[in-house]
Amino acid sequence: MTSGENRDPSLPSPQSQKQALRGPQVRSGFQKKRYLFTTDHKMIGRQYFFLSLAAVLVGAWLSLLMRIHIVWPKAALPFLGEIKPENYLAYLTMHGTLMVFFVLSTVPQNGFGTFFLPLQLGASEMAFPRLSLFGFWTALLSFLVLLAAFFVPGGPSGAGWTQYPPLSALAVAGPGQALGTDLWLVSIGLFCVATIMSAINFVTTTIKQRAPGMAMMRMPLTCWTWFVTAILSLLAFSVLTAAVVMLLLDRNAGTNFFVPGGLLVSGQTVAHSGGSPLLWQHLFWFFGHPEVYIAILPAMGVTSHLLSTFARKPVFGYRAMVGATLAIGALGFMVWGHHMFASGMDPHAGFAFSALTTAIAVPSAVKTFNWVGTLYGGRIRYTTPLLFSVGFVSLFITGGLTGPLLAQPALDVYLHDTYFVVAHFHLIMAMAGLFAVFAATYFWFPKMFGRMMNERLGRIHFWITLLGAYATFMPMHLLGIAGHPRRYSELTGVQYVAAMLPLQKLITAAAIVTLSGQLIFLANLFWSMLRGPAAKANPWECTSLEWTLASPAPHDGFAGRQPLVNHGPYEYLPGAGQEKDFLAQDAPAT
Repeated sequence: MTSGENRDPSLPSPQSQKQALRGPQVRSGFQKKRYLFTTDHKMIGRQYFFLSLAAVLVGAWLSLLMRIHIVWPKAALPFLGEIKPENYLAYLTMHGTLMVFFVLSTVPQNGFGTFFLPLQLGASEMAFPRLSLFGFWTALLSFLVLLAAFFVPGGPSGAGWTQYPPLSALAVAGPGQALGTDLWLVSIGLFCVATIMSAINFVTTTIKQRAPGMAMMRMPLTCWTWFVTAILSLLAFSVLTAAVVMLLLDRNAGTNFFVPGGLLVSGQTVAHSGGSPLLWQHLFWFFGHPEVYIAILPAMGVTSHLLSTFARKPVFGYRAMVGATLAIGALGFMVWGHHMFASGMDPHAGFAFSALTTAIAVPSAVKTFNWVGTLYGGRIRYTTPLLFSVGFVSLFITGGLTGPLLAQPALDVYLHDTYFVVAHFHLIMAMAGLFAVFAATYFWFPKMFGRMMNERLGRIHFWITLLGAYATFMPMHLLGIAGHPRRYSELTGVQYVAAMLPLQKLITAAAIVTLSGQLIFLANLFWSMLRGPAAKANPWECTSLEWTLASPAPHDGFAGRQPLVNHGPYEYLPGAGQEKDFLAQDAPAT
């Protein structure tokens, strides 16, 4: 009789015991591969999305602390106590850094772009899948290094998100200017590397991974803006990388790129000579103004895409929109000097930068008129994504109207260091960009997570956010015209500024209401991920290729098949009486 015949049948077999022991390890390995080491562009896109969500929560919390401190400077907050002026400047620096780099530069491009660019081109993966993996983990490391500055002696840097020398170049310049500033520079250096890797991937994917029939002029406008943004990122972040390395060397290796000679700090002569703080400004803003379009061009692409989808009309002037995108990208590198009108710039150079800044308004106006043309006469479906897209157009126009004013050196010298500029860039870049992010989230949520978000909560979220944005930032124009300086942590030290306290209280109240409204979005987001109604493959009846797949998008994308593209990206059929009023891009040719 064999040992097998003597075995108690109620006990598991040795083979099943081995499988049971191996099963959790296999599942654990699968989860690690799926979530930690995945090269699936869809999962990496989701990871970028949640990275930006974490960054925006921290950044919004810091903005709330700043607003509270401005109107109640002596208030003792739980766990924080009284916010000191140096704390305020540190919060200001970290808020700007998180919002500009880890939110506005990340989620529109690397979040939604990584997820949807291949699918809209008819590909199942990015050109370099491992580069996507390395790019995300480098960006995450950058984020963690930045947050680590909160926990080092002296705290985070207080030199602002622009890190102007000599304040940022000298560890003895103040609290946070030692290890906190080194961590800021290392973080941004890592972020530059991550962005450059991602940009290489985007450019190559757009050129090499298009499906048969997907000519450049058949690409959705989202793909065009992701493509142009990637080119801008390659050029702009390369310059910032060099500037960050140079500033780190000034701080730690005794070089003299940015620190002038004869500088006194606390009565002591600084051991540097021959550096130029203006060199940093040129390098930073050569990155910094294209950065505005790195943040806003993907938002423009999403807006164009959504307005056409929900107006049930082709995009008005598709070729003009492509041309305007290319023109904005090219002119974006020619206007950095308008950030430096107050630096003593030569008037001839100032005139050139002023003229070019005014010129860049032309392609932006082309896009604005074409958005209005797309909506005009359409069979509009008033969904939440459409509302946020219209909100983007509204905020972009409102913020953009003050751009030509700041493009005039004579006006900018007065307004540059006031709340007028804070209002301008928060409306046209921050709030407009975030409205496009909200629009994209509500629109692509079914394809990313396989469920629908709640429309009623979405509309409540839209109206609170739109009205709150205008109530928060429009009064700042009045503060700026009255000469209220930005970056001041308190109003009590200057008599004419203290008189503006009632307006600051109104702004703070509006900001608190607006931030509270975002709790509705968070509840809707996470509830819908778990309990939202299952989404159809194409709930919006959209034409682009990602909507030919199941919801959520399958792991293997198009499963080895290549779609054949026979139509343009926005072929919506006239007449409301038809059962199907659109042609998908891979529909058979007629």
